[in-house]
Amino acid sequence: MRYYHWSFRAYTRFKFMLIVKVGGGKNINWDYIAEDLVNLIKKEKVVLIHGASSRRDEIANLLNRRTKTVVSPSGISSVYTDSEALEVFLMVYAGLVNKQIVANLRQYGLNAVGLSGVDGGLWQAKAKKEIFIKEGKKVKLLKNNLTGKVKEINIGLINLLLDNNYLPVICPPAISYENEIVNTDNDWATAVMAGSLKAEEIAVLFEAPGLLRNVSDKKTLIERIDKNRLEEYLAYANGRMKKKVLGAKKAFDLGVKKIYWGDGRIKNPISSALAGKGTVIL
Repeated sequence: MRYYHWSFRAYTRFKFMLIVKVGGGKNINWDYIAEDLVNLIKKEKVVLIHGASSRRDEIANLLNRRTKTVVSPSGISSVYTDSEALEVFLMVYAGLVNKQIVANLRQYGLNAVGLSGVDGGLWQAKAKKEIFIKEGKKVKLLKNNLTGKVKEINIGLINLLLDNNYLPVICPPAISYENEIVNTDNDWATAVMAGSLKAEEIAVLFEAPGLLRNVSDKKTLIERIDKNRLEEYLAYANGRMKKKVLGAKKAFDLGVKKIYWGDGRIKNPISSALAGKGTVIL
């Protein structure tokens, strides 16, 4: 079943607003995304947020600084970020990948501008230098973790770009209230940005058709989720998908009305997600 919501799109000072968040998987097709954006941007303002996890891991391995993943006592995985890991993160996300994406979008005639959450204090985060992690049956306190949770958005900067017909292309890291660079959860930051912009819809693209009951079987696609029952679907979320579920919950708390999870590998990936071909949460 397809869900068409174009007549109910969010009304803002920009008439229609859509947040598009693209995961950092290796097989995401940025040409298909760019082609889709060419048509979408004629109808509405778009803010694009992206990841770069696969490229980060590749570069980290080349530099012999392998990515270290830790797990919280509640079972949520995240990347441990010390000063060396943060250097790689900043280089890959805000440098290499962000600029490659901007250049690719501009080849399709899109007026893209690349920013990290650091630039202009775009994403302001509360630093969290100590976290609890689970190793086996033990819970440990991990120090010197340069991460933070986004709390505020520099809306003036985004509005300046949108008012002048730019396409903001945004990625982590964020900047703390102490003006230190910190790694941050991209899905949470996307939720806070959508809430701050009063955007009612978010399209999230990754390397799957949507949320699957069985990650190995695309026929087990979950087509629709009641936003009030989101936490129940953590059971089907593997790896980074758990953070997508939690990020979606935060987005709804901040006023978002619909979230679409779709496949970033197919043609017309954003339009397909908006047409209900993936997982629709409302």
